[in-house]
Amino acid sequence: MKKRPGWDEYFMNIAETTATRSNCCRRHVGAVIVKDKRIISTGYNGTPRGIKNCSDGGCPRCNSEAVTGEKLDQCLCSHAEENAIVQAAYHGVSVKDSSIYTTYSPCLICTKMIINAGIKEVIYREIYKFEDIVRSLFSEANIIIREASKE
Repeated sequence: MKKRPGWDEYFMNIAETTATRSNCCRRHVGAVIVKDKRIISTGYNGTPRGIKNCSDGGCPRCNSEAVTGEKLDQCLCSHAEENAIVQAAYHGVSVKDSSIYTTYSPCLICTKMIINAGIKEVIYREIYKFEDIVRSLFSEANIIIREASKE
């Protein structure tokens, strides 16, 4: 009999599947917002609704030879965490007191959105670029941040 996955593994697998919908040319990221062990929203990184997909030339930065971490002000893509929060708002679903599973640790901008949205826990699979300021903000806001358990 196959072992039943734990909650972290289950939701992180769904976040990884969500990442396959990404239209970003550089990195595929997925996020799942969960409350009371129920999925309330998902998001993946890519260009905004109605804008030509990144993979079809929609984002000038992603279609350039810019080095990772540079020229981010030219990127049109929204992050997976951002899209999961915005999708919930778009459909009138509160994310207050929820958890977010994301395939990469959040950036500073997504960290601020997570805090302001009332999300209480962040679970990530891999570290993207985990800055001290991100850890500090989560700590000050009493938000749990942890790497997904390898069950």
